[in-house]
Amino acid sequence: MATKKRRKAPNIRSKDSAQPKYPTPKLMIIEDAEAKGDVAAAYDFWRGSSGRHQVPGIIKCFGARPDFLRQVVQFSNTVHFSEGHLIRRHKEMIASYVSFLNKCPY
Repeated sequence: MATKKRRKAPNIRSKDSAQPKYPTPKLMIIEDAEAKGDVAAAYDFWRGSSGRHQVPGIIKCFGARPDFLRQVVQFSNTVHFSEGHLIRRHKEMIASYVSFLNKCPY
């Protein structure tokens, strides 16, 4: 029985900087400047509910389906950001830490 040689995990850090290097996304990302019609309206919907101006990548990955993007934003606002046992600040800190642990670029 032949044994398979394990490949070393790729280094996600650039040699020139401490910034992580991420692979090219496999999803179609629609940037703010390129957003038109329903996509632009969905991005504006997110901006209106978040109070932020720059649409993050995790939101842009839903740009190909603006109808679904609106549902994701509504769900997120209801579940993640409504008051409950934890305040929004604590929920966002937990989400940020989990993203860090998972090496999530978002």
